Amino acid sequence: MDDDNGPLLVIVDAANVVGSVPDGWWRDRRGAAERLRDRLASDGLPGHLGPVEVVLVVEGAARGVAPVPGVRVESAPGSGDDHIVGLVAGAGDRRRLVVTADRELRRRVTALGAEVAGPRTVRA
Repeated sequence: MDDDNGPLLVIVDAANVVGSVPDGWWRDRRGAAERLRDRLASDGLPGHLGPVEVVLVVEGAARGVAPVPGVRVESAPGSGDDHIVGLVAGAGDRRRLVVTADRELRRRVTALGAEVAGPRTVRA
C-alpha cells in the first residue's frame, strides 16, 4: 500500500546482501554487486505488489557500479551504513524498507522509522 509520499523506498545494503551467501563474491566484489543489481532490476521486491523505488548502496571495491532501469545505485563515499542511514533520514515520511542483516544498521534505521528485512528478501 502506497501513500501520497510515493512508492515504497527499498534501500539494499549491497555488501551485506552479497556477503550473506558464500558463493565466491569476495573474488569479484564489483561483479557480485552488479549481479545483485541485475536481479533487483528484473525481480523487484519479491512478494510486494505495489511500485517500489530500489536503491542499491555499494561501497569499497564495488563503488562505481552503474545504475540500470529500475535500480538506482549509490556509491557510499565512506561507510555504506552511514550512507544508508542518511538516505533513510532524508526520505522524510515516506515508507522505507532497508534490506540488511547488519544488527547495528537495523537498529539505526528502525530508530528513524524504517522497516527492515533480511537478505533473503531479495536473494530468493
